[in-house]
Amino acid sequence: MADDTQVTWLTQEAFDRLTNELEELSGPGRIEIAKRIEQAREEGDLKENGGYHAAKDEQGKMEARIRQLTQLLRTAQVGEKRESHGEVEPGVVVTALVAGGEERFLLGSREIAGNADLDVYSEQSPLGAAIIGLKIGEKTTYTAPNGRDITVEITDVETFNG
Repeated sequence: MADDTQVTWLTQEAFDRLTNELEELSGPGRIEIAKRIEQAREEGDLKENGGYHAAKDEQGKMEARIRQLTQLLRTAQVGEKRESHGEVEPGVVVTALVAGGEERFLLGSREIAGNADLDVYSEQSPLGAAIIGLKIGEKTTYTAPNGRDITVEITDVETFNG
C-alpha cells in the first residue's frame, strides 16, 4: 500500500504556533466546552435547549480542528523561512500574470500565512504544481479544474516575511 501522506512545509514559528493551538484545544479547550455542555444539559429539555446545541456544535468544530492540527503537525516538514532565490518553491510570495491579470500570493499552506493578507495556493493545487521550479520571466500553461488552459508568467518571487 502506497503512502500518499501529504507533507506540509512549515516555519518553526508556524509549527510552534500550531502546536500551542493544539495544546490549548486538547486541554483547556476540551475542559471548557465539556463544562458548557454540562451546564446547558442541567437546564432541562435538550430538544429546545439552544445553549446545549450551540455548545455541541462548537465541540464538533473544535474536535475537527484538533484532528486537522494533529495530522498537519504529524506530517509537517519544519525549516527556516524560505529565502527567495528567484525560483518558485513552497514558502515564497509569487507575483504572476495569471490569464492576463496580475496576482500576488503565497505558495504553501494557509497555516504558514497566519494572519497575513495574502491569497494562499497549495503547491498541490493545479496552479501551484504548474509553477513549482519556475524562475522569474518563465511561462507555463496549466489546466484549471474547469478544463480551461491558463497561461502563467512569473514576474517576481519574494521571501515571505509574514
